[in-house]
Amino acid sequence: MLTITTLKQILAEPKSIVITTHYKPDGDALGSSLAMLLWLKAHGHQARLIVPSDYPSFLAWMPHQEEAIIYTENKALADKLIAESDLIFCLDFNGLARTHDMQPILSTSQATKVMIDHHLDPEGFDQFRHWNPESAATAYLVYDFIVNLLDDRSSITPEIATCLYTGIMTDTGSFRFQSTTVEVHLAIADLISLGAKNAEIHERVYNSSSENRLKFLGFCLLNRLVVLHEYNTAYFAITKEDLTRFNIVTGDTEGLVNYALSISGIKLAALIIDRTYQIKLSLRSVGTFPANEICAKYFNGGGHRNAAGGHDDHPLERVVEKFKAVLPAYQEQLMDN
Repeated sequence: MLTITTLKQILAEPKSIVITTHYKPDGDALGSSLAMLLWLKAHGHQARLIVPSDYPSFLAWMPHQEEAIIYTENKALADKLIAESDLIFCLDFNGLARTHDMQPILSTSQATKVMIDHHLDPEGFDQFRHWNPESAATAYLVYDFIVNLLDDRSSITPEIATCLYTGIMTDTGSFRFQSTTVEVHLAIADLISLGAKNAEIHERVYNSSSENRLKFLGFCLLNRLVVLHEYNTAYFAITKEDLTRFNIVTGDTEGLVNYALSISGIKLAALIIDRTYQIKLSLRSVGTFPANEICAKYFNGGGHRNAAGGHDDHPLERVVEKFKAVLPAYQEQLMDN
């Protein structure tokens, strides 16, 4: 593994650099990636951002997001940039499979890989790692990387501050999750002092729903919410027909699982969606309940203790039954007050 001293020496001269993140980027993934893109370009590097797929429309206002190359739409250019890169910054993921179609080209790339991430169990593809599974967000780690490891706080522009604020805000549930430490609040205060307009960012992210999305949320709450009181668990099972009916696009299901978790007494919530090519699961929990353990053991996934994801290739109904069949093994933990 490279030391920070060596990485500083590498970055002291202009390099060809690619920044990338995980499939279906969320606010933390896109925010941290755009911040890194802007910082690298400001320091004379030939930097490009490649995202594996599209991202939610509520992030389409972010500074310089139009510069992102979407891999599924421009594979030839993206592959060329990756093949010619000196360094690849891998943000908000620690396993190459999370980049989906980008995995083969990233696996064979000889570029030095820099991983900045907060997910458990790094795969080990990187040569430099700024990693902390206790961190609230990758955007916080990018802030820490620039301010503390590189001692370059003065280079954080209002645009960079905006991107980092957005990433931290979205990954902490607007600063309400347990991961929101004193250090996070201090970083947020610093980002506001550096030009992030907190009220405006919140408005752009959370008050930009389409009419279809609001009707979809209402439909799901009325028709798809199931509460299993004997396990303090609630879940939504969303069919592909539901998605088609409301013309659901990337980002429209964001936050739906939290409605199930908001029910008084609920300790575990699940969103199970038929994406046609695969059944996707998002689990959320409170306290010490290990949502990531369920995803890792039963649904080919993982994540954080209170926020995890997975997938399954069987039909939706079978996946729902499998999820319910897992719960008895955790009943004591789920019912413990």
